[in-house]
Amino acid sequence: MEDQYEKKITWTIKNFSFVQSQAIDSDIFVVGDSKWHLVAYPKGNGESTNKCLSLYLNVADFQSLPNGWKRHIKYRLTVVNQMSEKLSEQEVIQGWFYKNFHISGFQTMLPLSKLLDKNGGFLVNGDVKIVVEVGVLEVVGKSDVLEETLLVHESIDINGFQVLPSQVESVNNLFEKHPDIVSEFRSKNPLMRTTYLNDLLCLTEILCESSEELSTGDMANAYSTLTCLKKAGFKLDWLEKKLKEVCEARVQEIDEEWKDLTDLKEKF
Repeated sequence: MEDQYEKKITWTIKNFSFVQSQAIDSDIFVVGDSKWHLVAYPKGNGESTNKCLSLYLNVADFQSLPNGWKRHIKYRLTVVNQMSEKLSEQEVIQGWFYKNFHISGFQTMLPLSKLLDKNGGFLVNGDVKIVVEVGVLEVVGKSDVLEETLLVHESIDINGFQVLPSQVESVNNLFEKHPDIVSEFRSKNPLMRTTYLNDLLCLTEILCESSEELSTGDMANAYSTLTCLKKAGFKLDWLEKKLKEVCEARVQEIDEEWKDLTDLKEKF
């Protein structure tokens, strides 16, 4: 089943640089009659501590599976470069998972120096995006995982984009208000299409917040994200106009705050 995977999950780690936990888990997903999740060590694991991101695939329900269970799995892990899909870091592995070997992955998935480089494309707006694709080759020992569990993280196709059920309303509204938004969008890669759309949704959400919550860094990141989206082919004149208005309003607020502070200092 070369290059064929039954399940694809995108995991976004928010505020990656500020994660304090030694290890963090993704949401659980179901494939191959088992529950799985990703385990990430943001600052590395073992000999890679403070050097590399460590990333693993784990059988979440291994303790409840029947005696003698085994899963022959092929999976692909990708740390997404959010500026250029060609620069994404990717590893593929195939093997058996069983009771005493229920977790497998890469201790040195990506050097932290590369991951945290502000111009490297892996850390954008504070977020790191990871994708896992899993293909099942053989299952030994059935579990009683309910089929309904499969529906929890299923994606839905909207105009060629895979979105989560929680995003359907926002994405539908976006396409209804701006029907030509993807008329010049060029990427055919499903992973990059999802990444770009998530960035767009995030940007629109930020612009709906009060301008008082925007720092100068937030505004710079917003313009950087907008530039990447436009280069990818999104038609975003309406969003660029709104971003300009929000930023101008925030700059004026900052100027007034500084003026008030200066006046206060002069009184003393």
